[in-house]
Amino acid sequence: MTQLILASTSPARLAILRAAGVEPAPVPSNVDEDAMVAKATEASGPMDAPAVVALLARAKAEAVANQLPESDALVFGGDSAFLFDGEIWGKPHTPEKAKERIRRLSGAHGVLYSGHWLIDMRQGSGRRGVGRVDSAIVHFSSMSDTEIDAYVATGEPLEVAGSFTVDGLGQAFIDRIEGAPSCVIGLSVPTLRSLCTELGVAWPQLWSR
Repeated sequence: MTQLILASTSPARLAILRAAGVEPAPVPSNVDEDAMVAKATEASGPMDAPAVVALLARAKAEAVANQLPESDALVFGGDSAFLFDGEIWGKPHTPEKAKERIRRLSGAHGVLYSGHWLIDMRQGSGRRGVGRVDSAIVHFSSMSDTEIDAYVATGEPLEVAGSFTVDGLGQAFIDRIEGAPSCVIGLSVPTLRSLCTELGVAWPQLWSR
């Protein structure tokens, strides 16, 4: 068995991996995401959503890997951003912003981008890292103001990219997803499997059951 270290304490990412048969060891990356994006933007100009999630996924994985010795493990960092009408949406944090966003989403669709970076910590690997960005199109149902107010009042959409979930109360308002459903939740399991294969680790080696 190969240990997967998750550079995050995200309950959603933990749940995805556990459902896929992987029991990760969560380690917070403590990356200042806003500062990192601001620095990259200052150096190279505005970044699109795929570039942002790729940058942050790699930063999180490297921040955790740099704290650890060589071991029979892989370190995974992930990041997500939602693109709607040309705008990159992170977490809304406030009920007011969440309501405004969800009203705009009603009857429309957007794209969820998920960044992945995987580092091989095994002896002799040279700490090689590989990454990829996956995406999924999310189509939303038409929602009434009553439904939106009630959803926001639960607090669920306040700390998730795009102000919605597909694995909680928000799934009732999503008509369909084009792409891997897990990509919308926080990481694309098929993409992570592909990265493991690229590093020479068969996916079943990560299974804990």
